[in-house]
Amino acid sequence: MQSNNTVSIRFSDEFEQELYRLSKRFRNIRSDVQPVIEQLQQGNIVGDRIAGIGEEYIVYKVRVRNSSIQKSKSAGYRLIYQVESPTSILLLTIYSKSDREDIGANEIRDIMADFSGESA
Repeated sequence: MQSNNTVSIRFSDEFEQELYRLSKRFRNIRSDVQPVIEQLQQGNIVGDRIAGIGEEYIVYKVRVRNSSIQKSKSAGYRLIYQVESPTSILLLTIYSKSDREDIGANEIRDIMADFSGESA
């Protein structure tokens, strides 16, 4: 029987597309991301909350080590996720720090709007 304190993790289309795209360059990305997903499933909120998205949205950015490149966490991936409720987390997107410096609040809002199917 599944315990009630497991958090369900959902993936936005954007997240799945980016994960797939990055996996072509970085073979280990799925195993790199897995520990973060496991922490989230256990109810541990990791990373830093992103400001500027709106008080009603609880969105975090977490650093994920890229084991394919021999650099520190700061050069790895950024995984963006939304805490929808105490039992539900939506993975919004992931990107490699080598591809882009940062992600804007507007872009995050767009991803959330796309996922919820409502026009922003």
